[in-house]
Amino acid sequence: MSSVPSPGLAHLLSHAERRMGLRMAVVLAEEDCSVEQWRVLSVIADGKGHPMTEIADQVLMPAPSLTKLVDRMVADNLVYRRPDRADRRRVLLHLTARGRTLHQRAAHRLLTDQTRLLDAIDDHGDLVRLLARLTAALDQEPAEAPTEEPVEKILPVS
Repeated sequence: MSSVPSPGLAHLLSHAERRMGLRMAVVLAEEDCSVEQWRVLSVIADGKGHPMTEIADQVLMPAPSLTKLVDRMVADNLVYRRPDRADRRRVLLHLTARGRTLHQRAAHRLLTDQTRLLDAIDDHGDLVRLLARLTAALDQEPAEAPTEEPVEKILPVS
């Protein structure tokens, strides 16, 4: 038996997220699109127009960094800003025709790659379902200081 402790849940999730981000970057580079651009395009692809504060929350970026990214995306004719009709003080972000085309091509490439990846681990939707449940639980349950030694529950990785 190995004396090396098995990695904890946070480590495994961080490692998987980092590797997935790198994998996405390679796929998106074929469309000359960054992961950050992809995330913004995905949020606004519904055509409804979204305020920057909402986009920043969804793409996990600080507002100043998002503003710089969106400025570049506007210059590249991928997105445009338009005042909100309901509240003229708010500005909503929308896709341009060029941005919509990029989103569709990149979405197809990513779906193909992610399907290949999930097939390789013989997943039938369980991983996404479980991660969604974990995220929901983390959003609702505040972290508490442990009162005793934590018991590590790690499933074997095959």
